[in-house]
Amino acid sequence: MFANPLKEHHARVEWAMLIALLGLMCIGTAFIYSAAAASDANSKLYLKQIIFYGAGIGLGALACLLPYLTWSRFSTLIYWGTIIALAAVLIFGKKSFGARRWMNLGFFQFQPSEFAKIGFIMMQANFLSRPLEELRLPGIFIKSLALTALPFVMILKEPDLGSALVFFPIGLVMMFVAGVPLKFLRRLVTGVGILVALLLVDVLFAPPRWQIKLEEYQRQRLLVYFGKDFAPRDATPAERDRARKLQRDKSYNKEQALISVGSGGLTGKGWRQGTQNSLGYLPRAVAHNDFIFSVIAEEKGFLGTATIVALYTLVLFTGIKIAGQARDRLGKLLAVGVVTMLFSHVFINIGMNISLMPVTGIPLPLLSYGGSSVICSLIAIGLLQNVYIYRRSY
Repeated sequence: MFANPLKEHHARVEWAMLIALLGLMCIGTAFIYSAAAASDANSKLYLKQIIFYGAGIGLGALACLLPYLTWSRFSTLIYWGTIIALAAVLIFGKKSFGARRWMNLGFFQFQPSEFAKIGFIMMQANFLSRPLEELRLPGIFIKSLALTALPFVMILKEPDLGSALVFFPIGLVMMFVAGVPLKFLRRLVTGVGILVALLLVDVLFAPPRWQIKLEEYQRQRLLVYFGKDFAPRDATPAERDRARKLQRDKSYNKEQALISVGSGGLTGKGWRQGTQNSLGYLPRAVAHNDFIFSVIAEEKGFLGTATIVALYTLVLFTGIKIAGQARDRLGKLLAVGVVTMLFSHVFINIGMNISLMPVTGIPLPLLSYGGSSVICSLIAIGLLQNVYIYRRSY
């Protein structure tokens, strides 16, 4: 599917990955239909998802028309193009629930933060595929860190903390694989760890006047995740009652998702028979995207979710194998970046559905409804296939 017909001697693709992707897309279509069928407004979303799959497959195939070494020559242009798109969405983007994350083109709304991940992986891979002697220079490490921090800060301004956080594991793993000295990476991890710990202590325990400025929804999600009371210690009884009601509202999605996962049992209630979804307890606005895993868990049970995890595992381990077979550092870094991105999305989204992670807007690749996520996931897979196809060329 992603092979270059003009290069017969390089035409062998990684079929195991493509079969797993086809399985995920079929499951995604079926359960988006199930999740959205209860609502007249959402009943045709599965048809749009099929169109997104087609567009993503076409662009993924396009990513294989030229060798990845050729694509890398355009990495600077692609990276800065996505940065411009992130700046544009902050100025002109569609505002929804206090955030600007989408650009409306009329026929299609796209989320620049998803495309920025692809641009960042390509730019970082090209930047780090330099002699090891140069990677030992502090200036190179700082520049690589700046390439990571720029899209992170811009996406954080939208605000979209979940999408922003994905950039750091991608950048960190790519720097490690490239050969950046461990002493630099240890200092980075230690510094980020200290900042995260201070942030959590500040949000969870500090008086309101001392707290670091966060978006209110971000602070509330952290309080819900850690089971902390929304009301400050000096709140009046009336303020405490309002805080408890707000806390129940904010924790509702998480609780209903966990009920959906737990009620599926071994084999589930059957396709389109999930009561949490059909009766609207799992909110219909999020059932087909952020919480599609919960819908699958309720309707197909443990066996259904185990199948999902197995398909993702096949995709990820095949990606690791492709990285190991790459003959040059550029191909290895491209593959590692894509695998890390996909793993981060899968880990965070499934963790969110089973209450191991705070609720974020991170989609489940190829299963959650959404054009930007689907198209970018398939472009990323196209880059992986590109590395595999041309692994013997360099």
